[in-house]
Amino acid sequence: MGTIKAALLGFGTVGQGVYEAVRSHRQQLKARLGAEVEIVAVLIKNPYKKRDVGRSVLVTTDFEEILAIPGLEVVFEAIVGEEPGFSYCMKAIEKGCHVITANKVMFAKYGEILLEHAKAHGVYVGYEATTAGGVPVIRTIAHQLQVNDIQRVQAILNGTSNFILTEMREKHLPFEEALAIAQQHGYAEADPGNDIEGKDAFCKLMILSRLVFGGQPDWKEVEVEGINALTLADVEKAEKKGLRYKHIADVYRYGDTLKASVKPVLVPPEHALYAIEGVNNAVTIYGSLIGKITLAGPGAGKFPTASAMIEDLAGGYRRIPQMNAI
Repeated sequence: MGTIKAALLGFGTVGQGVYEAVRSHRQQLKARLGAEVEIVAVLIKNPYKKRDVGRSVLVTTDFEEILAIPGLEVVFEAIVGEEPGFSYCMKAIEKGCHVITANKVMFAKYGEILLEHAKAHGVYVGYEATTAGGVPVIRTIAHQLQVNDIQRVQAILNGTSNFILTEMREKHLPFEEALAIAQQHGYAEADPGNDIEGKDAFCKLMILSRLVFGGQPDWKEVEVEGINALTLADVEKAEKKGLRYKHIADVYRYGDTLKASVKPVLVPPEHALYAIEGVNNAVTIYGSLIGKITLAGPGAGKFPTASAMIEDLAGGYRRIPQMNAI
């Protein structure tokens, strides 16, 4: 079967994780796919920054150079934001490449278009890494819950917010101090707005909504509230009552419409998400046959996200004729 040639778009935290995972799990991938997986190219933004990649790897700022690689079969997309990630994915699909993405902002908006485009070109789009990091919720819903009528999904989808709330409660810290600790550990960006304001969790919830219900609620109708207004006094008051604040993303069918929200919620000990702490994510699915099931695990970081992308490759890859191979 030879070698499966793959390119990596973006070499930040996630991109580096994928590169390292492909190298460290070469034998496992070969056993699963029957061929060596080789990262042959990396798309970068800053050409002057030193990259720890093999000498044979093409490192470029020009996506067209990557598309021109003969026999390219897989593109890992780990770029932040809608563009140029969406355009690159569309072009890769047209080239005849399977696409595996971790880009939640892009996929929340353009996922349906990408999936339809991939189907038309006979290739695969993997997007497990867009939602809940290393927790295999996409595959579970898509492949293990095909008969269940899923009525509702409730989830903790942002590890940064969950970590901050945990620190506030366990160490009795004000929000600002807990956020600073999250930043020191690398769990929060210098500008943490997307995490603490609920935007990140919102995008992930919209991806889950389309998968579960075949559509999304009107984005303008979704209540999105962050955790930045919560005070230490709020958290301590809840704790005295045996309750915990959790930043919960919730989507469910209401008649002929979909309702959704992302906001801090007080939950009792019997709630499925009560015990989810630190940077962990969790997704609770309410099904007609299975009842209530919760999947939990690390929701962010280099290797949990890389794991999701590598598993997408192992689970969805199949060799196809190269449509536009040079």
